[in-house]
Amino acid sequence: MTESEVWTVGRVIAWAADDLRSRGNESPRLDVELLLAHALQTTRLAVLTDPDRPLSKEELAGYRELHKRRRAAEPVAYLLGAREFYGRSFRVDKRVLVPRPDTEALVEVALERLSHLSLEARVLDLCTGSGCVAITLACERPTWTVLGSDLSEDALAVARENAARLGAAPRAYFRRSDLYEDLGAPGVTFDLITANPPYIPETERGELAKTIVDFEPHLALFGGDDGLRLVRAIVEGAPERLEPRGALAIEIGYGQAPAVARLFEAAGFTDVALRKDYGGIERVVSGVLP
Repeated sequence: MTESEVWTVGRVIAWAADDLRSRGNESPRLDVELLLAHALQTTRLAVLTDPDRPLSKEELAGYRELHKRRRAAEPVAYLLGAREFYGRSFRVDKRVLVPRPDTEALVEVALERLSHLSLEARVLDLCTGSGCVAITLACERPTWTVLGSDLSEDALAVARENAARLGAAPRAYFRRSDLYEDLGAPGVTFDLITANPPYIPETERGELAKTIVDFEPHLALFGGDDGLRLVRAIVEGAPERLEPRGALAIEIGYGQAPAVARLFEAAGFTDVALRKDYGGIERVVSGVLP
């Protein structure tokens, strides 16, 4: 791809998609269309409907830089600086995990578990990352107050920016905390605790795609040898931070549901339930404190 040649939108898409496909990319054309639209500061639809439009040298150079980074497996969301979650656009970068559609199941369970408190509730979202769960809950239930916590100050900066941009602040607010340690007064309790903790076993590190292991923050990915180190701590500490009849909902990894359900039951939770994600994988375990 040289600047001396005439490169149209259609020609760039064809060449770049073939290049990514040859390197094992699973969605090469979609990636190229999104990145090209970003480089041209337009929409994907505009790109698709104008294949004969020639690119200027500056536009071609801008796309080339994005393509090089995608060729190296950097996530598209980081290149675009945003990812949609539950119908809203969240800003993301290397400081936070890329929000996944699977995590929308956690939001759905949370809304259902507190349907009887739709007018007022206090929620704690542990391991909040970009704030996608905390902010979504605050936007879906404007009378709720949601505290998002994370160990990473970098992640909290992203979450605060998202809350302000999406109009969720100050109902969604954020604090640095190692799980339950620094949430304020010991007596502060919540009607609901949600968490999307790091749950990938260290033993699976070598099996992860390069786009994940080389770019996303490891602090938010790996949960010890079996992936459940933080899950155990969250479940065991939840009863002291929940109101009576309060609920706990945690996102988990593939095959972890039986073990996590047992943790819930051992901690005294009742009505323990599993929720599958869009791919049919048991993704969320939830329960109620008697």
